[in-house]
Amino acid sequence: MGFLNGLLGLASDLDVGSLSRELEPVLLPNEGIEIAFQLMRDQLVFTDRRVILIDKQGMTGRKRQYHSIPYRAVTMFSVETAGSFDTDAELRIWVSGQPQPFTQNLSRGANIAGIQKALAGGVLGRG
Repeated sequence: MGFLNGLLGLASDLDVGSLSRELEPVLLPNEGIEIAFQLMRDQLVFTDRRVILIDKQGMTGRKRQYHSIPYRAVTMFSVETAGSFDTDAELRIWVSGQPQPFTQNLSRGANIAGIQKALAGGVLGRG
């Protein structure tokens, strides 16, 4: 089902343990990954400090572009669950200074509660 979701352009849950080792050079000391998703080649990662979108480019995917959105720049977010006839859920993140929200489709089985907790924890604080 993960491969089919990838072909359809939908995201599925990603193993945080293996991703932590892969992103070790990019993460700050003591920055932990909360939840992550795989989209065919790209990855959407929620840490305890920011959201990271990894855009894999080229034929082999070795070239990568990293987009980092600090939680302090997030002004609003919404998560729409999949309905009876929908095949996907949708995540929208509004970033300060950007006219349009960042939008990402997620598979029906994606951890919607985990996404909301990660975003709420980052945007609203953990206090």
